Amino acid sequence: MSDPKQSCKGHLNNLKTWRNHIRVRRLCRNFVLPNNKLREFMNRITSCIDKGLGKETHTKATIKCWQTYVQNMPTGNEKGQFLALDLGGSNFRVLKLELEKNKYFKMNQETYECSKELMNGSGTILFDYIANCLNKFVTKQGLKTNSQLPLGFTFSFPMSQSSINSGELVRWTKGYTCDGVVDQDVVQLLAKSIKNIPDLNVNICAILNDTVGTLMSCAWLNPKTRIGLIIGTGCNCCYVEKVKNIQLYSGDQTKEEMVINLEWGAFGDNGELEDFYTKYDKVVDENSENHGQQIFEKMISGMYLGELLRLVLLDMIDKELIFDGTKPSMLNTPQSLTSDVLSLIENDPPGTYAGTRKFLQRIGVVNPTDGDCMNVRYATECISRRSAYLVAAGLTAILNKMNEKDVIIGVDGSVYRFHPFYHNLLMGKISELVNSGIKFGIILSEDGSGRGAAVLASAVCPEE
Repeated sequence: MSDPKQSCKGHLNNLKTWRNHIRVRRLCRNFVLPNNKLREFMNRITSCIDKGLGKETHTKATIKCWQTYVQNMPTGNEKGQFLALDLGGSNFRVLKLELEKNKYFKMNQETYECSKELMNGSGTILFDYIANCLNKFVTKQGLKTNSQLPLGFTFSFPMSQSSINSGELVRWTKGYTCDGVVDQDVVQLLAKSIKNIPDLNVNICAILNDTVGTLMSCAWLNPKTRIGLIIGTGCNCCYVEKVKNIQLYSGDQTKEEMVINLEWGAFGDNGELEDFYTKYDKVVDENSENHGQQIFEKMISGMYLGELLRLVLLDMIDKELIFDGTKPSMLNTPQSLTSDVLSLIENDPPGTYAGTRKFLQRIGVVNPTDGDCMNVRYATECISRRSAYLVAAGLTAILNKMNEKDVIIGVDGSVYRFHPFYHNLLMGKISELVNSGIKFGIILSEDGSGRGAAVLASAVCPEE
């Protein structure tokens, strides 16, 4: 990532521009987190993870540390033909995956839209629709047989599991509000809808979220993978924990480890992050559908980064720090900026503003000065850096807690994939914060929600 000082170089050539930029820096100062502040964050998130793992403290913990019952890590030699279903946003996918030895992998998939009506209507109608789409896919792929087709179900919402193939929805996120699903086993709901379709012979042998899928997919390629991270529309993390540290564990006593689904987006829901909060974060939360929930996620994930930038720009305009105080009408509309705007702006080399000018033209700003562009760029960098540094601090807390000497972190999500510097920001900050003697690396997951589900299904329902 470019140094903000370099970004400003050559554009502070008059007193007004200089004064405005100093005021912009003051306005954004609460987004800037020095390492001592990040270490305090690490202490708090570690404490919350310990509470989530504790028998007496789990109920009130904001980071729930849900057991996934995933206890067999991939070997890379999994084989067979498997179905995967991936539900976690406004679209869902059905996939056919073929795994062979030596990490051979072949995939066919179809994507289906989930309308607002489906996302906010009846749970029964939603799962009936998913089952019908699954049936269309199986028919199209010529997979209708008398033998059961094993399916891994990626369900990327907070859930509580009591086995590898059961999961009760804790709460909807990502714009879903379907009734009749919260506190219900979503595997049973989907299985009921599948059973209503003649000749659709499918066995849902595993349920997981996209974070666990990312971990499994990357571990299939590199067995050192022990942490999975999604940083996209939402944000979540999972890791491999020792069974002896899971006080609520009641599984196979011969197993020493289990993948824990942190659901760390809820960190801060009990006020743990109040002194990390800016006034802009408070507005984002107040205007959200789930006010008071997923506080950490709202500070870092792609669903909210654009809105944070919109609020900061409005404040800068109101204080006449950019555009001579002239407000583009588009900025009056909540959620009018998306996270890809930050990537566009930060893609410019230091001291150049082609992407910034393209964005400003899009929202109706005519002939912005270099000083305007510099200040917009600075605010953007502050927001994305805070996201990356908080995620890095969370990952470092887990690395230090695990205390393993060589760990790979598997990552997926649109923010990580498309922001030009997010990977470098994570690597740099973790290197500064991690305990000495711990080696780490970060690799991009290739379709964790699909391949990861197939890998897990192959472990639970191996080819006979």
